[in-house]
Amino acid sequence: MEKLLYDKFDKARIANLPRAVFGGKIVVIVSETEAQKAVDYLLAQPIIGLDTETRPSFRRGTNYKVSLLQVSSHDICFLFRLNHTKLCDPLVRLLEDETVMKVGLSLHDDIAGLHKLRDFTPGNFFDLQKHVSEIGIEDLSLQKIYANLFGEKISKSQRLTNWEADILSEKQKVYAATDAWSCIVIYEELKRLEETGDYKLIRHEDNVQENISQEG
Repeated sequence: MEKLLYDKFDKARIANLPRAVFGGKIVVIVSETEAQKAVDYLLAQPIIGLDTETRPSFRRGTNYKVSLLQVSSHDICFLFRLNHTKLCDPLVRLLEDETVMKVGLSLHDDIAGLHKLRDFTPGNFFDLQKHVSEIGIEDLSLQKIYANLFGEKISKSQRLTNWEADILSEKQKVYAATDAWSCIVIYEELKRLEETGDYKLIRHEDNVQENISQEG
């Protein structure tokens, strides 16, 4: 069945969509030893999704460094608490790796934030924002892209919570894991659609014109 996509997804529709949630295992990493084991696992995967979180600042002139690096396979998401582990050697090995594709969204910002912790040479990264346009999607936010492709909502309610809290809440863990995992799912669906052409793109201008005609 042909999938209907929109070049610009109506944000008002997102609130009523069913919620998308990562259903795999979530593992919190707080030491370099744990990070080593997690990185060994991740670098044995065919593809991984990546994202970061930073403690929000509500005071002018106060800025925080990246607090969390979340990296997910299809089934397991590791939450590396950088305020505990720093950007340790295993994580640098992960970020510099050239063999496993690391998929993310707005990776320039994530990499810039991580560079403030330690210098490294980025390896094999794939930024979804640079590729969604290949099938005609103009939206650049994770929430809109996911809603467009799958008809489900990724909640952003935890984005401005304290990512340096002593203990992350379950809601924070699920939020962080879902963001990283969803990058894999989006990448795989984009590749499928590009290869099969099994979609129809509805352009915003055409949609608006059709509504005007119907109202007339």
